[in-house]
Amino acid sequence: MLQADQRNAIKRPVPIRPPSPRVSVPRGQKYNRSLSCEPTPKPIIRQRSNSLPTATEKKKQCRNVGVRFVDSLGIDLEDIRLFKSGEDPFIPQHVTFRLLMGAELADRSHLEISLPYLKPVLAQQPGDQPGFLHRLHEQKVCLERVLCVELGVIGVTQVINLDFEKDVTARYSFTEWKSCTETKASWVSTIIKNWEDGGGKLSCDTFRFHLTVPPFLQPGAVLQFAIRYKVCGAEYWDNNNGENYKLVCHNYKLTVPKECEDSMVHFI
Repeated sequence: MLQADQRNAIKRPVPIRPPSPRVSVPRGQKYNRSLSCEPTPKPIIRQRSNSLPTATEKKKQCRNVGVRFVDSLGIDLEDIRLFKSGEDPFIPQHVTFRLLMGAELADRSHLEISLPYLKPVLAQQPGDQPGFLHRLHEQKVCLERVLCVELGVIGVTQVINLDFEKDVTARYSFTEWKSCTETKASWVSTIIKNWEDGGGKLSCDTFRFHLTVPPFLQPGAVLQFAIRYKVCGAEYWDNNNGENYKLVCHNYKLTVPKECEDSMVHFI
């Protein structure tokens, strides 16, 4: 009994905390409460920056914007020119050529194109003329033959082998020598020719040169050229006895087959 009374005397009272006050929820939020754990979104007040233009200023800026048409290199694709009354503008031949070709393709008519070609003003090739080796011995340089190809003019020249170092150049012009261009000839071979008039042999070098012809050359245009040979500090010329070698531009018509007319669209 004494032990039981001592245990009851040792027991201490247990503290009891009062309940926490309840927070009242407004009626409007009571029914709109979400079951998710995300926080309630807060309204964000957006304010327009003072540096941004207004709607009126945007309209003014749009009115002052210009439009340019340029290619991949940034070069203008348009060119505005003013012509006086009675003054016809100059239209390049290649533009007229494309317009006519496009019109024929649109009408589905028989397509014909005109292509330029050069014709030498020579009765025969200089190398086939009698006395060629005699002239070569006297002039030290002579044009042997000239060939007209699609990519231009090819000339073959013979020079006397006076030294190892040689410089052969063709000078040509399309403007009656108002302007001219030079191109160097390249060495091809060395040959020995029998010269009956001189009673011996001639050691000659063959050179070849190429003359670039401008595109859309006008019919009737004349190409003139002469050949210069520099060796041992001396200079020799072959200018066709002072007349220069000449080639005249002509045109020939080419009929395009029907099965090729559609592919010509890519050409124009």
